[in-house]
Amino acid sequence: MQRLKGIGVSPGVVHGRAVILIQRAQVLRYRIAEPRLEHELERLERSRLRSRQQLRDIRARVERRRGPELAALFDAQLLMLDDPMLMPQAEALVRSQLVNSEWALQQVFEEFGAIFDEVADPYLRERKGDVADLVGRLRMNLREGVSTTRDLLQAIEESSVLIADELTPSLAAQVDWTKVRGFATDAGSRTYHTAILARSLEVPAVVGLHEASRGVRPGQVVVIDGSNEEIIIEPDEAMLTRVARRSDDHRPAITAECDSRRSAATADGVAIRLEANIEFPDDLVAARYAGAQGVGLYRSEFLLIGSRGTPTEEQQYEVYRRMLEEMAPLPVTIRTFDVDEDQLALRSADPTLAGSWIAEEERGSRQGLRGLRLSLTRPALFKTQIRALLRASRHGRLRIMFPFVSGVEQVREARRIVAETASALISEGQAVADVPIGVMIEIPAAAYTADLLAREVDFFTIGTNDLIQYCLAVDRADERVSLLYEPLHPAILRVIRMVQRATRRRHLPVSLCGEMASDPALLTLLVGLGLREFSMTSGAIGVAKQVLAEHRSDALRAMARRILGLSTVEEIERELVAALGHHDVRH
Repeated sequence: MQRLKGIGVSPGVVHGRAVILIQRAQVLRYRIAEPRLEHELERLERSRLRSRQQLRDIRARVERRRGPELAALFDAQLLMLDDPMLMPQAEALVRSQLVNSEWALQQVFEEFGAIFDEVADPYLRERKGDVADLVGRLRMNLREGVSTTRDLLQAIEESSVLIADELTPSLAAQVDWTKVRGFATDAGSRTYHTAILARSLEVPAVVGLHEASRGVRPGQVVVIDGSNEEIIIEPDEAMLTRVARRSDDHRPAITAECDSRRSAATADGVAIRLEANIEFPDDLVAARYAGAQGVGLYRSEFLLIGSRGTPTEEQQYEVYRRMLEEMAPLPVTIRTFDVDEDQLALRSADPTLAGSWIAEEERGSRQGLRGLRLSLTRPALFKTQIRALLRASRHGRLRIMFPFVSGVEQVREARRIVAETASALISEGQAVADVPIGVMIEIPAAAYTADLLAREVDFFTIGTNDLIQYCLAVDRADERVSLLYEPLHPAILRVIRMVQRATRRRHLPVSLCGEMASDPALLTLLVGLGLREFSMTSGAIGVAKQVLAEHRSDALRAMARRILGLSTVEEIERELVAALGHHDVRH
């Protein structure tokens, strides 16, 4: 039996078998029931075979276009698939520890990485990138059939407790709290945003444990005691008996599952529109189930994942048509490809197709030719996508949104192309609906010229993930400065208010998406700032409805006024906790 002291941020005591989440590596570690072991090993083998075929296809295309010398670059990754230190080692971990394949691969990669880090030869050290690329491909192929983080979290068994290095509110909002009875995290404080969510859901929680995610093994019995500010690993029978007498063995009064039909509104009846962010068409099922009032953001660049060359007009049309029909009569906002030059090269017909997809959160400070800027320099690619979108428009309520806009001239050029493409389709005898055109406000230049951009478009979406990064000059992927990536920085709140005021003057619809929208605590503040439309991960919608229903809009406006007068993030967090806390927390 081992006790770890932390900070109790939500009272109560529960116990259950541990599920480990390492947010930094984006890997969930959970125990595989022994009867499912062979199924898990089959998943790993299917991923290996699929990765092998993909690499062989890439190698063959490169050899045809650039010759055998360049193609030989992929031989190393093919050989790694047969190396006894990679796949057999991952299989052995799955067997011996009864853990999921994603976690086993991550562990093997860390062992490989440590070896390469110790190599003196710079060329050999750089081969660590090949290992990372291959492991990324294997993990992507393991994801087949799992379209969202929420789907992955469904693997958690009943009566579990979640142990994480960090638990963001957007991810916490996707957890099925009828299965997970409490949580503990390495990071966090009394003003931790997820702590506010935990108290709202009445889920016992302890944060600030530092090394709990490393010390707890999946499947171990762990007591989460928010009242005594500790967790107990592998308690003895006497301890479990005492815990059972004190246990708050209840479930949240309202969950995302039973709340899907309820409209989002504040306690005094102010309607709030909640739409879903999706990455794959299969995510529509989760969006509808959660009660989303539309798709606020479809990241169309995910069409490029796994494709052999950029998707054709017909391929894109079929995806867009299906989405519009499945969500009808609700609106679907499709963002045109938001990729940079490197990403486009990785997934185009160019021979440099090799490499793994660079996720949005890993994109770092790529500030060059990206989003609409890139699309305007690739007219054939852009027009193909616009044609597919406009052809699909008659099947539902489509909105087209341009990403990474920094000036009015870009919007005017893009709208000219849309108009020309629509005219060409009509001349071909095809029906084209009147499609609203909008832009993402995610660059300071766009935010500070929001009044000018508002004259050119039909709607705005504030993209907070990039807006925070570029306003604060913080690369989210750089651990040295990632702590400075702070949504509650006074500058961010003032920029959001400035954009909201610009849209209000022109009666322009504006929504907000990104991690800020998925964080229930920040959502209340944004409502207080005057925003009424949000787009978030589907799993966060149910909890967002619950939290909004607990607060009056006039109280949120008053809170926002007080917060706008504060000078530091710490002061703002304290004010949020004071205004939104539902239970007394021991100090």
